[in-house]
Amino acid sequence: MQQNYSKIQAEGAELIAISADDEDETKTTVEDLNLTFTVLADVDLETITTYNVLDQTNFQIARPATFIIKSDGTIRWITLDLAGIRVPTATLITELGKL
Repeated sequence: MQQNYSKIQAEGAELIAISADDEDETKTTVEDLNLTFTVLADVDLETITTYNVLDQTNFQIARPATFIIKSDGTIRWITLDLAGIRVPTATLITELGKL
């Protein structure tokens, strides 16, 4: 996602990742990967559970997922990704263009 972050921003969108890791682990990941987009820690799994992406085989992590949420909070598009395989940026750009 980092390598395509500027393309997402060019569409007038923002990228926010949510991790089940605690704040220190999340901060380390951001620093190690030189991420410039926002990564939030959800150690209590509150947001992860609310968005129904809690991994059913490991209740301590989230399933990989991508949401496009309008500024009014309306969810416009969702994809549940496979572990290690994310939705292509071209698909995101196409979906963002439909807003």
